[in-house]
Amino acid sequence: MKEFCPARKRIAVSVGESVRILRELQEYSQSELARRTGIPQATLSAIENGRVRLGVERANVLASALRCHPAVLVFPGWDVVKHSAA
Repeated sequence: MKEFCPARKRIAVSVGESVRILRELQEYSQSELARRTGIPQATLSAIENGRVRLGVERANVLASALRCHPAVLVFPGWDVVKHSAA
């Protein structure tokens, strides 16, 4: 079996907050991200404010536009714990 690294929670960040943070780091407005993804601006706002679930399809589309792995959006605040081989 291949080695794996368990994850641990580092900070409390919601999925919507992770989308907003990455969008702002890319210096995109919600309108610009909507144009790049085809996801309506109102839906992006609802995701960022926790009123709509992100979902797998949207996570993939947003991750591509925001140049990150979908897991960064879906599992915000988690860190990989490195273990040395015994």
